[in-house]
Amino acid sequence: MANADRGFASMDPEKQRRIASKGGRAAHRKGVAHVWTKEEASKAGHKGGTERGKRRKAQKAAEALKTAEKEVPIP
Repeated sequence: MANADRGFASMDPEKQRRIASKGGRAAHRKGVAHVWTKEEASKAGHKGGTERGKRRKAQKAAEALKTAEKEVPIP
């Protein structure tokens, strides 16, 4: 059996969702699932937005550099 034929990632996406959903429900019934507070959710959202902004700036800088390289005539 090849590695590609094994594990969660090799499954049909719908089957993955069904299995993951069962695990989440079981964790909540057992009382061990994490429940986000309003403050935690806000902090996580802020962190995600900040990181997204950093990636966007980096991508724009890379695109500007590529454009500048194309516009410079080769001697």
